[in-house]
Amino acid sequence: MTAYHKPVLLDESVAALAIKSNGVYVDVTFGGGGHSRLILEQLGPNGRLIAFDQDPDAWRNAPEDPRLIPVKQNFKYLRNYLRLHGFPQVDGILADLGVSSHQLDVAERGFSIRFDGPLDMRMNQVGATDAAHILNTYTHGELARIFKMYGELAEAGKLAAEIVKRREITPFETTMQLRAVVTLVEKKGAKLLARVFQALRIEVNKELEVLEELLAQGLECLKPGGRFSVIAYHSLEDRLVKLFFRSGNLTGTIEKDFFGRDLSPIKPIVRKAIVPKADELEDNTRSRSAKLRIAEKL
Repeated sequence: MTAYHKPVLLDESVAALAIKSNGVYVDVTFGGGGHSRLILEQLGPNGRLIAFDQDPDAWRNAPEDPRLIPVKQNFKYLRNYLRLHGFPQVDGILADLGVSSHQLDVAERGFSIRFDGPLDMRMNQVGATDAAHILNTYTHGELARIFKMYGELAEAGKLAAEIVKRREITPFETTMQLRAVVTLVEKKGAKLLARVFQALRIEVNKELEVLEELLAQGLECLKPGGRFSVIAYHSLEDRLVKLFFRSGNLTGTIEKDFFGRDLSPIKPIVRKAIVPKADELEDNTRSRSAKLRIAEKL
């Protein structure tokens, strides 16, 4: 097995599923297989684990286990593939959102601010739109929108204007070219740079739209009493998960009946998000922004 990804909140996120030995579970972000392996350890011979990952690199880590059903697709197709494999409803769903350690550490994927590489950022490299295409073709307004919405940048308009000016001279191809422009906008730009990369990655992979699909389909595909365990890494994801787990919809509006009783089809198991403990933060600095939320279908 190659070192692909160090799981964050491993024990907590799997324990949240309250695994039954003969249950059916879904890991929608297989990655390095860390969460999946721990789930398999707790399943009996009749249990099943369906694992999704659209990144071909991830499947180099797949264990040979007859209880594991690999799905080499984006988890936005959750409902269809569960039905295809004969499990329209399952006992638990786990999602570890964000970028894997492998994707960050391989310069050619273009996710990391540390290395020079192509402006790619596609989770699935078969996808048509990469970060370079966005930087070279989006209008000033479109660029400013994604930097403000997905990167929460106060300097969104200024950065978009600088990108449009620079690409007229030389098209964007590498992460270092982008770094240079961000530094022009903000000399102490490390934090800004991370947010710029985040915004582009979210736009390339349509991450928030896909998360919305996962939450809605996941609730439909859970059995009553089934658990949803989701690890998010930035406020945009976490806000969506929090609202959905509270209300069963993406607006966070809790519907009530005539008598004022809560009609939400799902309930949070923990009031506040679970965050990594001090020893995990020290061992894995990439865990520092992780937040785990858990909910149960009613």
